[in-house]
Parts: sequence; structure tokens; C-alpha cells
Amino acid sequence: MNPEKLQILRNKLEQKRDELLTLQDSQDEAGKPVELDQSRVGRLSRMDALQGQQMALESARRGKKQLQKIETALRRLDSEDFGYCLECGEKIAELRLAADPSHTHCIHCAD
Repeated sequence: MNPEKLQILRNKLEQKRDELLTLQDSQDEAGKPVELDQSRVGRLSRMDALQGQQMALESARRGKKQLQKIETALRRLDSEDFGYCLECGEKIAELRLAADPSHTHCIHCAD
């Protein structure tokens, strides 16, 4: 892959990483413990708050996993491993990498 395309993919990865970090900062508030004081908050409101908390925690977990994939892809860009399948060693299709530069497997090994 030529250096211009690699730079475009690097920019895309860095932009996605920045978006995820910004989102992660805004989700910290939603993942805080829910207050269980029955005199201040009704039962249904507490249930909604608990559900919202669990959804925020799951979203944060997924975001962290995606951040790890992005960081790994950025490290692979610095080495000569980027663009090659981790399983079979074949080149990953450029269209596949254009869709998601953090892919580590070709289409055949991804199944």
C-alpha cells in the first residue's frame, strides 16, 4: 500500500480514537452508582437509572475494546505488519481496510 493511502488510514484511525475518547469522557457520569434512597427517588425511576447505568457501562466496555483495536492498528501501521492478515499472512483487501482500518484478518479468515 502506498504511503498516501497509509496516511489516510492513519488519520481515520486517529480521528476515530479521538471521537471515542471524547465519548468516553461524557459517559463517565452515566456509569456512576445509582442512589437507592427511596424517600427521594421512586422505584421506577431507580429501575430506569439502573438500566441506564448498565447500558452506559456496556457502552464504555465496547468503547474500550474498540480503542484497543485502534491502538493496535496504529502500532501495526508503524511496523510493516499493517494490511496483512494475522492468521494466514495474506494481504487484507484495501476496501476492507478503508471501511475499517482496525481489521486484522482477511475476509476468509474473519469467518
